[in-house]
Amino acid sequence: MRITDIKEARVSIASDIANAYISFAKMDVSILAIYTDAKVDGRQVVGYGFNSNGRYAQSGLLRERFLPRLREADPASLLDDSGHNLDPFKVWATLMANEKPGGHGERSVAVGIIDMAIWDIVAKVENKPLAQLLAERFGDGEVDSGVSVYAAGGYYHPGKEIQGLQEEMRDYLEMGYVATKMKIGGVPLKEDLARVEAALEVVGDASRLAVDANGRFDLQNTLDFADGLAPYGMRWYEEAGDPLDYALQRQLCEHYAGPTATGENLFSHQDVRNLLRHGGMRPDRDILQMDPVLSYGLVEYLRMLDELHIRGWSTRQCIPHGGHQFALNIAAGLKLGGNESYPRVFAPFGGFADSTPVENGYVAMPAMPGIGFEDKAELMKVFHTHL
Repeated sequence: MRITDIKEARVSIASDIANAYISFAKMDVSILAIYTDAKVDGRQVVGYGFNSNGRYAQSGLLRERFLPRLREADPASLLDDSGHNLDPFKVWATLMANEKPGGHGERSVAVGIIDMAIWDIVAKVENKPLAQLLAERFGDGEVDSGVSVYAAGGYYHPGKEIQGLQEEMRDYLEMGYVATKMKIGGVPLKEDLARVEAALEVVGDASRLAVDANGRFDLQNTLDFADGLAPYGMRWYEEAGDPLDYALQRQLCEHYAGPTATGENLFSHQDVRNLLRHGGMRPDRDILQMDPVLSYGLVEYLRMLDELHIRGWSTRQCIPHGGHQFALNIAAGLKLGGNESYPRVFAPFGGFADSTPVENGYVAMPAMPGIGFEDKAELMKVFHTHL
């Protein structure tokens, strides 16, 4: 088996929405297709990848550094012991050859895009859904029949008033979600609390509504918002301060009794180790949101999970950022606590298979080999148009 071709392109997902820190007016993603000479049921095996939203397209790094390494590698060096399938760990080592440790920058995203496509290939060659393959190789052999998902939204948008926020939340509930998330930190505390109360009028129980500051706050604002949110009993208070300010996170956990969440901007298992050592995170309530694509791929995400196991954390406390089918497979196969979803933004990269609608806050896995992108018609149109 060998890789025969690789195609990459940049695709815009720009919109007028914003969180407390950034605008998405110029946001884009990289898409990737890796072609092989393998065939299953007479069809060529192709692996697809793309990066999660919030980090820009990685065209430069892919074209100039990482894809050349993959193309130039001895094909045999990328194979597993059977010689009939790729080994994601060997591919990962090839991609990271001659890279200094630390200072992850954007390279973690570029490697994660390739890693996604490689796992898609591996599962297709095995003729299994990725979730099943992961359960057999790294889990207990059983796949969760459904994965809890929440609708991430509540972005700031020009002209979007309280009524618009409520209409958005109502739309999510009508789509089958029972839990949602909204942005805070883009306006003063009093205004944000009014937005929270308006959303709660629709969602109902505060345990079904999370809030996300996207790392906007200094310590004082972090604690002020914590005091403002405390009476509601929110599902969680997400990424209050800079993701690497472990002291701030620790002080928040000491001050705020409710669940907190962070991790989507941690890109290595060493970062996760430091968060667990120094961030004051509480394994009985807090949520870890590392994104398998943004952080060097599933190969590195497995190392992150090892850090959790060492420290007595359950994988059920992990709810990955990203909101796509790759993370959903990982959640189902490795028994995570759920998955993010973007039902109205970042289309068609967010969301799940066309054949598996959200029902009562859960989504099932499509019964098809690989990640299941072929069961997302609009996403496959993007791949076929640009690659």
